[in-house]
Amino acid sequence: MSKLFESIQIKSVNFKNRLVVSPMCQYSSLDGFSSDWHLVNLGSRAVGGAALVFSEAASVSPEGRITPFDLGIWKDEHIEGLKRITDFISSQGAVAGIQLAHAGRKASHSEPWNVSQLISPNEENGWERVAPSALSFHENTLLPKALDKAGIIKVIEDFRIAAQRSLTAGFKVIEIHAAHGYLLHQFLSPLANQRTDEYGGSFENRIRLLIEVTLAIQTVWPSNLPLFVRISASDWANGGWNIEESVLLSKILKEKGVDLIDCSSGGLVVHQSIEVKPLYQVPFAQKIKIEADILTGAVGLITTAQEAESILQQGKADMIFMAREFIRDPYFALRAAHQLEANVKWPIQYERGKFR
Repeated sequence: MSKLFESIQIKSVNFKNRLVVSPMCQYSSLDGFSSDWHLVNLGSRAVGGAALVFSEAASVSPEGRITPFDLGIWKDEHIEGLKRITDFISSQGAVAGIQLAHAGRKASHSEPWNVSQLISPNEENGWERVAPSALSFHENTLLPKALDKAGIIKVIEDFRIAAQRSLTAGFKVIEIHAAHGYLLHQFLSPLANQRTDEYGGSFENRIRLLIEVTLAIQTVWPSNLPLFVRISASDWANGGWNIEESVLLSKILKEKGVDLIDCSSGGLVVHQSIEVKPLYQVPFAQKIKIEADILTGAVGLITTAQEAESILQQGKADMIFMAREFIRDPYFALRAAHQLEANVKWPIQYERGKFR
């Protein structure tokens, strides 16, 4: 029996298999609104058989966007378009998830296909960036503003209200984005966080904002719906956040009601010592799963059905998060089921194209 196509129950939600479409920024929104692009992009992956389809990172505030063209959920007007998408995903037997994010010091940039240049506040489409400390991601660029206590309280409230809107929009899973060098990750890592107050210094202080965001979301997010957190398990840099701290954080997050840790890595600093190769991040998911005793998602250059199946069969993770392979093949899940000889239901409209 294929483990990849075995269902998994997390709280009240049943996922028909272990394949997850990872959040993938599209930089195709205006003023945070979703469009037909988002409906077709996400909807096609649901038609293609994935169990859980995540939206791209949805910014909880305008200043939390990576670019002016990020998806947003910072105002009620965003809900209607997102509800159209979640309704369609659900109609295909998949679960709709949303990743809530704040870019912090990596905000106010142009789209990556425009060389991802920083846009200064006095330029068109630019705004002031915030961060735990006045330290930039790139050298010789305008410094972000260090958040004061009022600013931190606003961030927490922005995540809370975004979670409430996510529920109204029909999402069944929330993932808190605390990875890839964005704001919550910036607070976690001593390479970006040089504060001397209760949000900086010790491990307990550096994780404080993420914990407070998690607890705030849970005041509005139903206790029977899954809550995930994506972390960068390692900064891949000397003196940075590391896997040992990730294990400790994961234990605490489990105690606070988090159901799964989505185990990515990197993104905090420009110079990283990463040996990028197939399955290179899977050991993080395995270590956290075993030592923190929590469900984990494996990510990173997983490209074949056999690789995904092996990770699960060996008990290294509980779900498989894929991005680039779903870009290349929206119907990867249907193809993988054929390769693994798993019996899965195809959309009736596509039955004539079924692998024989």
